[in-house]
Amino acid sequence: MTGTNVVIVGAGPVGLTLAIDLAWRGIDVTVVETRAPAQPPEPKCNHVAARTMEIFRRLGLAGKIRNAGLPADYPHDISYRTSFAGQELTRIRIPCRRDRFTATDGPDCNWPTPEPPHRINQIFLEPILFEHALAQPRITIISRTVVEDVVIGESGAQASLRDLETGNIRRIECRFLIGCDGARSAVRKAIGAEFTGDAVVQRVQSTYIRAPKLIGLQRCASAWGTGAINPRRSGMVYAIDGRERWLVHNYMRPGEGDFEEVDRDACLRAILGVGADFEYEIISKEDWYGRRLVADKFRDRCAFIAGDAAHIWVPYAGYGMNAGIADAMNLSWLLAAHLNGWAPAAILDAYEAERWPITSQVSRFAMSHAEAEIKRRGAIPDAIEDEGPTGEAARREVGNLTYEINVRQYAAAGLNFGSYYDSSPIIAYDGSPHPAYTMDSFIPSTVPGCRTPHLWCADGASLYDAMGPEFSLLRVDRGIETAPLEQAASLRRVPLKILDVPPGSPALEGYGLVLSRPDQHVAWRGNTLPADPLALIDRIRGAAVLAGNDGQNMIRK
Repeated sequence: MTGTNVVIVGAGPVGLTLAIDLAWRGIDVTVVETRAPAQPPEPKCNHVAARTMEIFRRLGLAGKIRNAGLPADYPHDISYRTSFAGQELTRIRIPCRRDRFTATDGPDCNWPTPEPPHRINQIFLEPILFEHALAQPRITIISRTVVEDVVIGESGAQASLRDLETGNIRRIECRFLIGCDGARSAVRKAIGAEFTGDAVVQRVQSTYIRAPKLIGLQRCASAWGTGAINPRRSGMVYAIDGRERWLVHNYMRPGEGDFEEVDRDACLRAILGVGADFEYEIISKEDWYGRRLVADKFRDRCAFIAGDAAHIWVPYAGYGMNAGIADAMNLSWLLAAHLNGWAPAAILDAYEAERWPITSQVSRFAMSHAEAEIKRRGAIPDAIEDEGPTGEAARREVGNLTYEINVRQYAAAGLNFGSYYDSSPIIAYDGSPHPAYTMDSFIPSTVPGCRTPHLWCADGASLYDAMGPEFSLLRVDRGIETAPLEQAASLRRVPLKILDVPPGSPALEGYGLVLSRPDQHVAWRGNTLPADPLALIDRIRGAAVLAGNDGQNMIRK
C-alpha cells in the first residue's frame, strides 16, 4: 500500500493541467494513466480558449504552447467552401500566431485578456503539458496502469492499480481521488454518478489523413478549419501541422448506417473535392458521436470528476477540453486551500455548487448552435456549385448564413468571459443581478461570481500577472484602509495580496474594493470594508454562511 494526498486518474490535458496547478500550489499529486509516456493522444481537441491560455500563462506555459502547432504564419481562419478545393463561400478571419498580439480587425481580437485564444491540436499540446508535469518534483506519473476496485470513504479513497505490462496489482490510498478519465470514467462509476441528456445528437465519420498534395489544390488562402458545403456531403477539414496532416469530419445524415457502412473514401473525396486519382493515407479513424450528457453529480465525499468524466456535449465552440480545464482549476484551488490548512473541508462543497450550473449553461449554448448548424446543412441549394448568376447568388446566400451562425462559435467571447457562479456557498453576493451573456457576447462586471475584469496597468503589465496566486484585494480607491481585512486574513492564514489598481476601468467603476479569488472570479466587492472583516474571510474560505443576501450580514459557523 502506498499513499499520497491526491490521485488523478487520467493524464489528458485536463488531468495534467490539474496536476500542474496543484503542484504549483504546493500539493503532492500522483497521476495514473493507461497509455505509455510517449504514446501520442488522438488528434481531437483543436482549440485552446482564451481563459485556458490565461491559466497556462499563470503556470508559465503560455509561450511554449503558443509557439507550437501550426507554422507561425499559417492562418487560423475558418474558410467555408463548396469543397476543400472548391469555391470559397465565406471566411472567418482569425490571426495566425505570428500576428496574434498585433492584429486588431478579427472577431476575436481586442478581447479583454492578456492571452487570446490559440489553435493547436492536442497532439502538440499534450506532450508539452506531460513534459512539464514530469519535471515537477511534486508530481508522480504512473503510466501503463489502470485503476480498478475503487473504494470511497469519508476521509479517503483506495484503489487497485493494475500494471498493463506485467499484470501486477498494488493498492494505493489517497485523501482525494479525482477522475479525469474521460467518458468511460471508472471514477464516475465509483461515485455512482449517471449521465443524463441526449445520447446521440449527431454522428461524425472522422478520418485522420496524410495528404501532402492537398494544400496545393486550394483556390484561396489556407485556413486552420475548412468547411465543405455541397449537396453531396457536408464536413470540416482541420489543418493539423499546416503541411500534410489533416483531420476530416464527415457529418453523417439521419438514417445512414453505421460508420463503416458509409463509404468513407467517397465521402472524404466529396468533402475534399478531389477525384479518384488523388492519393492520401489514412493514419487513423476517429469516428465519434455528438452528445449532450451531464453527470447527475460531480462528487461523492472525497472523490470528484472533471472534464469528459463529468460532461460531454457536441464540441461546438471548442469547449470540451476547455470546460474540463475550467473544472480542474476550480477544484484545484479549493483542494489546495484545504490541504494547505487555511480552509475547512466545507470549502469543497463549492465545486459541485459552482461547476454543475456552468456545465448546464455551456451545454445549452453548444446544443443551440448544433441545432442551428444541422438545420443549415439540410438547406443546401442544388445550384451552389453552378457557374453564372444563379450559382453566385446561392453561394452568397449560403455564405452569409454560414458566417452568421459560425462566427459565434469561433469567436465565443461570452463562453470565455461571461459565465458566472450564482449559487456558491463561498461567494458574498450583494443582491445585484449577474449580466446576461450569449455564446459570443458578455459584459465585464464585478458582480460577485463573475470573472474578475481584466485591465492593463499603467506600466503596461497585465492585472492578472500582478495579482497574487491566491486572493487579491483590488483597491481602486486608495483612501480605503484595508488593514482590518488584512489582519482577519492573517488570523485565518488566508493568503491575501493588496493590489492598488488605476481608476478609470469601466468594469471596476462604482466600487473601491474588489476581492478576487485564486481562479479570478469575484468573491466580494464594496466601497467600504464589511462591518465584520473576519466574517467575510470565513465566508470565502468555506467556514461561514450568509444570513440574508446583502453580503454584509454574515455569521461564522
